[in-house]
Amino acid sequence: MLRCTAPASRKAQMPRARSAALLACLALGACAHVRPADTRLPAAFEAPQGQPAGAVALDRWWLAFNDPVLSGLIDQALAANPDARSAAARLNEARANRVEALVHFLPQGDATGSTRETHTRKLGGTSISFPGFSNSGVSDASSASFNVSWEVDVFGRLLAARKAVNGDIAAARFNYEGARASLAAQVADTYFQSRGLAIQLGDARETARIERSLYDTATKRANAGLAAGADADRVAGDLAQADAQAAGLEADLQVQRRTLLILAGRTIEPTANVAVEASVGVPPPVPGAIPAELLARRPDVREAHARIASAAGRADADMLSFLPTLSFTPGLGWSKSSQPGFASTTQNWSLGGAITQPILSIPRLLAELKAQNARLEQAVTAYEKAVQTAFSESEGALVRLDADRRRVALLTDGEARARRGYQASRIGYDRGLTDLQTALGAEQSWRATRSQLTAAQLQALRRTVQAYKALGGGWPADRFPTDKQAR
Repeated sequence: MLRCTAPASRKAQMPRARSAALLACLALGACAHVRPADTRLPAAFEAPQGQPAGAVALDRWWLAFNDPVLSGLIDQALAANPDARSAAARLNEARANRVEALVHFLPQGDATGSTRETHTRKLGGTSISFPGFSNSGVSDASSASFNVSWEVDVFGRLLAARKAVNGDIAAARFNYEGARASLAAQVADTYFQSRGLAIQLGDARETARIERSLYDTATKRANAGLAAGADADRVAGDLAQADAQAAGLEADLQVQRRTLLILAGRTIEPTANVAVEASVGVPPPVPGAIPAELLARRPDVREAHARIASAAGRADADMLSFLPTLSFTPGLGWSKSSQPGFASTTQNWSLGGAITQPILSIPRLLAELKAQNARLEQAVTAYEKAVQTAFSESEGALVRLDADRRRVALLTDGEARARRGYQASRIGYDRGLTDLQTALGAEQSWRATRSQLTAAQLQALRRTVQAYKALGGGWPADRFPTDKQAR
């Protein structure tokens, strides 16, 4: 039997159907399409780039530092850090939501069954028992049914839903990769800060040793009547400052080591388990790149682009909501009942269908469509902003990295000259050829230049990490399909 919802009067149906179809066509004709995003970028970065493209594998850029400790910390963080695990959970959620959304377009139905047994006993009066009725005895009743509902996809609602959920899962995937890339950069930045603190701690301890040596020399000269006793007091004040600075740097280094352990998922371990070398080294080269590559390499840019596809799919679904919905509802049933002297079994099947055409709900559907078109425009704008941000971050990191390298070269030469000047003045003071003021001035000049050099070298290392991340490093972009392949 075919069940179909229909008005009682065919004459009354035709004007309503024509009006509904006209309103649906007007609504579909008024819908906005996805406008092309403005992703124009300069042909090249203005920052100097001396390395050819592909000189460093951006997907695992930390290997270019040739530091087993750094590589181990990053691998551990990618496997155990809560941020990485949370991003993986969001990706799994998006995959599950995709299945849930698409399964809705498959036939839906559940099997149901029931059984009941009734015992009746007559306590007084006359017992009655004939086929079909008895006031005593045992009666049984059982039934089973399987009803199915299926929304027939005539107008492409499944394609629109798949477009939306595929965009969601792609965005979640790129968010996952972006979280991992940011985590790798955070571990490297913290690690290099720790190495910088280790260098500063070594310098502070060396300064304290030199001040202690100067104090001993000044004390001996004062006792011998070759210098004023105030010289020893002045050096003692500088020695106290050096010891205090070393104590503060020790605390800062311990905090950074603990941060590294937490990032690597090794919270319960002692900080001494993190080996931090008191050296900087030379930053590895950054490969040449062009701005257009950011559209494929940056996970945040690709995530923003995937959200456009998601919003466009939902806009398509909202447009299709103006069209009729066809549903198919077949069903099967079986029942059995028995009483003393009587039993019956029945089977049934049904075949029904329904068609629904929005009429009075069209104003609401129009409002929903306008809202979704606005969200689609927001997604396009967010994509444009992501592209602009990616270019700004990349060029800024490259420009600053070039300046840091030139600064390191200048300070390296200056530090060597200041060190030779201090050594000469210290020899002169030990031999009584120069006074304490000259020796301290030369030492302060050398220490200041050395501190600036260490800071510049550390900044160059951290800027290299920023450049790798800004160029889209830290995830295997070549393993993911292009936009055309994804569709």
